Amino acid sequence: MTTVPSPCVNWCEINPNDGYCRGCYRTLIEIASWSELSDLDKLAIWDKLEARKPNS
Repeated sequence: MTTVPSPCVNWCEINPNDGYCRGCYRTLIEIASWSELSDLDKLAIWDKLEARKPNS
């Protein structure tokens, strides 16, 4: 049972400039491996997402 939710917002488009999804800001590898990651690894990704968002 997973306790860490996915950051997916159902807008899946990889930005070719930085390699991050424009919806959730994860990489393709992070997206593809999400269901196999430990909760610790998922939390580590969550910690990186805010810094990956472009400045508005």
